[in-house]
Amino acid sequence: MRSYTILLAGFFLMGWPGLAAQEHHHELSAEEIGSVQFPTSCSKPVESSFNQAVALLHSFQYDQARQAFNKVSAMDPPCAMAQWGVAMSHYHGLWDNGDTAAGRLALKRALEIVATNAKTTAREKSYLEALAAYYAQDGKDVAAHSQAFEKKMADLQAAYPEDSEAAIFHALALYITAPKTDKTFANQRLCGKILEPIFQKQPHHPGVAHYIIHCYDNPVLAEKGVPAARLYAQIAPVSAHANHMPSHIFTRVGSWAESIHSNVKSARLAATAEVGSADGEARDQRLHAMDYLEYAYLQSGQIKQAQAVLAEMNGLPPVAGLSQVGDYALAAIPARATVELANWDEASALKPREGAVPWAEAITWAAIGEGSARSGNLNLAARAEQKLEALRDVALKQANAYWSDQIEVQRREVAAWIAEESGKQAKALARMRSAVELEEGMDKNSVTPGAVTPAREVLAELFLLEKQLQDALTAYEAVLNTSPNRFNALYGAARAAEALGNDTAARYYLQKLSEISPGEERPRSPARTVSSSSSY
Repeated sequence: MRSYTILLAGFFLMGWPGLAAQEHHHELSAEEIGSVQFPTSCSKPVESSFNQAVALLHSFQYDQARQAFNKVSAMDPPCAMAQWGVAMSHYHGLWDNGDTAAGRLALKRALEIVATNAKTTAREKSYLEALAAYYAQDGKDVAAHSQAFEKKMADLQAAYPEDSEAAIFHALALYITAPKTDKTFANQRLCGKILEPIFQKQPHHPGVAHYIIHCYDNPVLAEKGVPAARLYAQIAPVSAHANHMPSHIFTRVGSWAESIHSNVKSARLAATAEVGSADGEARDQRLHAMDYLEYAYLQSGQIKQAQAVLAEMNGLPPVAGLSQVGDYALAAIPARATVELANWDEASALKPREGAVPWAEAITWAAIGEGSARSGNLNLAARAEQKLEALRDVALKQANAYWSDQIEVQRREVAAWIAEESGKQAKALARMRSAVELEEGMDKNSVTPGAVTPAREVLAELFLLEKQLQDALTAYEAVLNTSPNRFNALYGAARAAEALGNDTAARYYLQKLSEISPGEERPRSPARTVSSSSSY
């Protein structure tokens, strides 16, 4: 199974046109995008095309799904569910970046068709009613509309227990509405409970594997997602998103080689899709894959490859219509490339991207702040902290408490480094402990493979600098429990263990470093003074 995925990735590395080029030259088959059976009252001739459109929708290939549903609508105008599909292609619940006006218009068309087509079934009307809850114009916010949609889909699933599509879409809605502060992952567990039995019956359904990966994309459940992760790209091999999504699980379990193979192919497919893309969706997919790729290359010590990703990103021509997905990656990739390798002068020289969403701009300012503090430019570091404070408040005014809190974590980290470099070690540790507490009360957003540096990893380094060696080792080990195989956490744990005289632990962490990073581009020995302020 795994060798097949790696083989495909290898073909794309060698420039093999294969699956990506075929995408625009023939009607996609179940072998290429997965198998879906979604019964409708639409005419028999459009049945296959409708199922293919739903398969694309389940892999978040929104642009292609929209085109496919519009084709069904043109072939069978009385088919209300074709316009439901168009409306669903504008429902981007994970990122809230869909075209709401276009979605409402398609839903309106579907309801107009229902009014004149007596063949539309009660079940189909329930799908439209559920989506209407999301597109309601009642003054409520997106979160309230998503919750209303989830409740309607729960009702639909209960009313039609044999309709696996209702269950699958309901499972996705559960994930979308899961509170980021719920560390019991109740919604995600229920999502898995719904999907796992369907996965056994429909192993080639793209949505089932896809949404299992999303629902298990957390430190507690990640191992349960490995089987779906290793299958999804084979279910829908021509989908950029299907090739990327397994890396959410591979990142959680620290399987860097598998993450790299997933995202190399995903980025290639997305690049091909850009040619026919009417908006920024394909570029979003490409940048999202590149961010995960950058993360995996850095964790596996492949510095030249990480630098190549950054260079490729910097060389991309600008496109209109990027969402927060693309914004985030454009900020995160250069921040990771500098902070991960402790290139503090380069980090302090980063330039925030104009027009980015606040939480994307904050990533750049956080890197500037840490880089400036650690290279001795405390004035610029203080300016970065002030900018992060302002961005935090902007996000809060936009009613986005989650991202406001994420920015506050970054502000506290910069404040901690300013205190540390100012000789106020106790204040530095206090600020970092508060950053850890805030960050670990939330889970990461699906837009990112993880923080540029986990707050607890920063705390561990501060402990190491202060020669609080056992606290440092304990903190590094805590990072590795939730973020396995992070290079700097393994390296830091080895340094702390060596300084403590714990040769057994030091050898263990060095062995793990050798396993995840067999090359020679990053250090292999912790032999150094623990008073150094560099993490690399």
